[in-house]
Order: sequence, then structure tokens, then C-alpha cells
Amino acid sequence: MTTLDTFLFDLDGTLIDSIELIRVSYVHTLRVHCGLELDHDVWLAGLGTPLAVQFRRYTDDEREVERMIATYRAHNAEHHDALLRGYPEVREMLDALVRRGVKLGIVTSKQRARAILGLERCGLGGVFDVVVGVDEVRNPKPHPEPVTTALALLDAAPERAIYVGDSPHDLASGRAAGTRTGAALWGPFPRAWLEPERPDHWLARPLELVEL
Repeated sequence: MTTLDTFLFDLDGTLIDSIELIRVSYVHTLRVHCGLELDHDVWLAGLGTPLAVQFRRYTDDEREVERMIATYRAHNAEHHDALLRGYPEVREMLDALVRRGVKLGIVTSKQRARAILGLERCGLGGVFDVVVGVDEVRNPKPHPEPVTTALALLDAAPERAIYVGDSPHDLASGRAAGTRTGAALWGPFPRAWLEPERPDHWLARPLELVEL
């Protein structure tokens, strides 16, 4: 099997535990704008895709979509530091990869500035060679563009790279970009939701990545 020299990661649900923060912000937004109580599976299905894509499920008025995004981001910012958590072993895993001299990147559906803030709050700032946010691509995950953008910035070959994420959107994006894919089972998605994307590696713990 080809040696890996590039490790790309999703952010939310993979490197940082922002799941409750995302959920409560989403619930709050739908209550304010739609008077809806959110079904868990509906919310989870959209997790990992851009906010605009998720909120267009509820309205075709682009101005209302922008207002919903503003409500979400305001609530998210207010509760960010209180609800954001790190995952066990993530820092140790990243330190081990740094010692091996591999290239490290983030590919996220968050805006780049918000992604960097989350990394810093969880003690992961300054680790990654590139951070590709949703505001830097035209086609978000599950399209391959976010992953291919990171590969180009790193001057990395897809066959020597792996993209690790917790959602079906992550795995689909990595596979379409030609990388190997790793399913982060410590995230919120049930394994049954990830199996149709046929990840190359099932990862129960972050440190299992070091073995690759």
C-alpha cells in the first residue's frame, strides 16, 4: 500500500467536539425563524454541509437564508467558548504526525476564520500547514473541490493522502478527490450512516491514525 505523506482532516466532529454547540445554535435558529422543533436525524443529516445549504431546506428566500445564517452565527459566537470541547488523543495524534514530517491540512464547511478560532480554543492552533474553509471554494463538500484545493496548496499527491472525517459528506469528498478516506467513529454519525461511503479505514480512536 502506498505510503501516506499527507493527512487532511474535517474539523467539527473530527478534531474538535463542537457538536452540541452546532446543535443548539441550529435549534435556536429554526425556533426563531420557522417556529420548528428540530428532529435529530434531520439536523444530523445536514451536519458537515454549509449553513446556506441546510437552511435552504426551509425557505427559498435568499434574504431569509442570510438572516437565518446571521442568527445562527450570533448564537454560536455567544456560546462558543462554553460549549466547545476537545477530543481525547487528538493532540497526541497530531504531535506524532508532526514528528513524522507529514503534511497536515484542514478541510471544513466552516468559514476559515471561525475554523481557526475553534482550533485555537482547543489548543490546536499553529499545527496545520493549510486550512481550507467553505468561504474559499465554490463547491462545498461532498464535492471534491475542498479536498483538491487543500492538496494543491500542499503540493500533495492524492494517492499519498488521506482525508479523515466523521460524516458521509467528508468521505464522499475525499473519495471523489482521489484520496484514501478514514471514518472517525468518535464523531456523532452512526457507523451505519458511513458504511455506504466505503471508507478505506475505520478509526475508533485518533491515535489509530499514527499507525497508518
